[in-house]
Amino acid sequence: MRDRWSAAPEFQVDALVASQYPRAAETAAIIAPALANLPVISDPGFGEHDPGPECDGLSFDEFVRRYPDRRAWWDAADPFDTTFPGGETVAAFQFRVGSAMRRITEMYAAQTVVIACHGGVIDAVVRLALKAPGMGQFQIHTRNTSITELLLLKPNLWRLDRYNDTAHLAGLPSATREG
Repeated sequence: MRDRWSAAPEFQVDALVASQYPRAAETAAIIAPALANLPVISDPGFGEHDPGPECDGLSFDEFVRRYPDRRAWWDAADPFDTTFPGGETVAAFQFRVGSAMRRITEMYAAQTVVIACHGGVIDAVVRLALKAPGMGQFQIHTRNTSITELLLLKPNLWRLDRYNDTAHLAGLPSATREG
């Protein structure tokens, strides 16, 4: 991504934000040189869905093995139910992410902001931008390291210009790309 943006800048960036998690902060630090070495602003509002202490660090497969009854939750969930034992509800997660987006759009009105975050955060933002329900009706699968681009046309009116763009992975081994 850094190399892609360094070789052919696609936009002028005014701020670089990352979630508080090391993976996102590291991504932001890696791409910063392509973005005029902007400082990375840490914002926990863009952190991934909090699984709580019992499930933190589990892969999805391990989660399903340990909590087989929760697998059905993923297919027909109540957004106010806890996804993970002791974790954040979908409603709380979406409220947190939506609040972070509102804060950023107010702080950087009419400016371009790059946010290094997580797939679940992007899924939530896309649903909010499309005014889609927090769960159900369709599934969103955001690929790792993909680029999503949203343009705020006016308050509460977004245009989705790009989603799941992974052109910067072209030529890399298939192990770096998701199917």
